[in-house]
Amino acid sequence: MPASIPFVDLVNDWQPLKDEVMQRIQRLFEHGQFIMGPEVIELEQRLAADVGVDHALTSSTGTMALQLALMALGIGPGDEVIVPAFTFAAPLEAVLLQGATPVLADICADSLNLDVESCATMIGPRTRAIIAVSLFGLPANFQRLGQLAQKHGLHLIEDAAQSYGATLHGQRSGSLAEISCTSFFPTKPFGGAGEGGALFTRNPELARRIAEARDHGQSSKYLHSSLGTNGRLDSLSCCALLAALGRLNQQITRRQALARRYDEGFAAAVADGALQLQRITPGAHSAYAQYCILLDDRDALAERLRGRGIQVAVHYPTPLHQQPAFIPHCRLASLDNAQAAAKRVLCLPIYPTLDETRQDRVIEAVLDGLSSYK
Repeated sequence: MPASIPFVDLVNDWQPLKDEVMQRIQRLFEHGQFIMGPEVIELEQRLAADVGVDHALTSSTGTMALQLALMALGIGPGDEVIVPAFTFAAPLEAVLLQGATPVLADICADSLNLDVESCATMIGPRTRAIIAVSLFGLPANFQRLGQLAQKHGLHLIEDAAQSYGATLHGQRSGSLAEISCTSFFPTKPFGGAGEGGALFTRNPELARRIAEARDHGQSSKYLHSSLGTNGRLDSLSCCALLAALGRLNQQITRRQALARRYDEGFAAAVADGALQLQRITPGAHSAYAQYCILLDDRDALAERLRGRGIQVAVHYPTPLHQQPAFIPHCRLASLDNAQAAAKRVLCLPIYPTLDETRQDRVIEAVLDGLSSYK
């Protein structure tokens, strides 16, 4: 039987960078500034330049980045924040941890990103912000969301945890909203060797508030001017991230090439209506954190693929409005598209060291599985 195909392959993805990472770690142990050391400063400067904003601030996790954004905007008890119902839990958790109320809006059936019309219907007198997730690496429709936010005087936050390296009309993900947040979780398009995140903004006052909030609210040493937390990213994590940043564009290009091969391989099945692909927003280039297909017999196909040694994943089988911890705390829209996506989305392997031979095995196995259900 052919070797199994993993869903991710972090060991091989990191092989070319091991020497550079270890050299950076060696220098770190020579200067000993393990917290807020020169590696943090260098990474933040390079991130800001790469994304094209004035300020980039690292954080301990992507979830912490979202909470710091809400803290900097002064969002708390009595406020409502709109988030999509079909995504990972982090944006909703951040809202709840601030004492605010999450308002769950539906997604578009084709792009799987936040639906602007659904979002508009959920705006009320207590609404303060919108968090739009660029799901699976694809930027949401930030032009229309920005117009909606401006019309109602709302803050717009980009959750770019899955989309660092993506673009929308030539503008980098991370620069598409008043504040943008990303994650450096290892399996992300720009993943590190541990936890981590970052925030991006062009607003110097928001940057100051974020920097203060992530360091226990300190405006200077032992002067706590506001309520804060410990949201700092350590210098050691930055050693790996600095090495990875140097090859990021190459990695994103590779993911996009693999996605095109999938698109070509599944073109006939899409035309026949056997499966659906995530529709790319006009003017957008996805970072392809995930490559997803949508089909009615999702679970049966997933089981069949695993039986052939192909690892796949389901993101996300239970939408946020059906999660036990969140049900009592949310205000809901009609969420038909989110519920349908939760039953139909299947994510296939896509990572830089996936070669064409193994990818062709995935494509063949998917098509075989579809034909068996006819």
